Amino acid sequence: MATYKKKGQKKVKNTPIEKVEDQSTTAEVFNTLDETASKSEEWIEKNQKPLFYSLVVIALVIMGYLTYNNYVAAPKEREAANELAFPKENFDKAINASAEADSIFSLSLEGTNGKYGLVDIANKYAGTNAGNLANYYAGIAYLEQKNYKNAIAYLEKFNSDDALLKAISLGAIGDAFADLDQEEDALDYYEKAINTNTNRATTPLYLFKAGNTALSIGQADKALSFFSRIKDEFSASDLAKNIELSINKAKYSK
Repeated sequence: MATYKKKGQKKVKNTPIEKVEDQSTTAEVFNTLDETASKSEEWIEKNQKPLFYSLVVIALVIMGYLTYNNYVAAPKEREAANELAFPKENFDKAINASAEADSIFSLSLEGTNGKYGLVDIANKYAGTNAGNLANYYAGIAYLEQKNYKNAIAYLEKFNSDDALLKAISLGAIGDAFADLDQEEDALDYYEKAINTNTNRATTPLYLFKAGNTALSIGQADKALSFFSRIKDEFSASDLAKNIELSINKAKYSK
């Protein structure tokens, strides 16, 4: 019996109707694109002046920033840094002086022989890194001279990305308020110093000051929490050696 091989099926061609539909869909897509392009061109043509002026403004802003940064800000930073060297040298001498520290602090604050002092630099070079640092040094100098209101004023102007230095400046403001017998304000700044940065150098100190201040204004629970943190978190610090006495004092003050 003879056998026959099946022939492969022929590919069915699109009918005229299908061709028309394909062509119609393609035409619609291109028409839509043309319409969109036309509308965009019309919008650009209609708004070309505002667009041009906007681009000019953007270019001027960029050029202005670069010019200011290169020819104004950078030279001013260098000038301020150079001016800060003289009062900073006297500030360091006063910090390490065993005698006449007060007069040396005055020299660093006020300047002499045509040289700017810290106050001048803080005002004249406000907005520069050196001007910012001048606020810190001036605040500490005034604190050492027991001029607490000026100390607070300058230290409050100081800002730093260095968390440790920021904590020290906040703690110094707390000290100034404490010496002015504004204990609630002092406690507020001690807490800010504690929360700004945790480290073995300053945190136990400000916890201790915060604890004693809290006790003084009748906040025994808060004082206990501060003293307990010294015991639990900073047991290796010098302040932890006799911290049990402060803890018991806070417990019995409730």
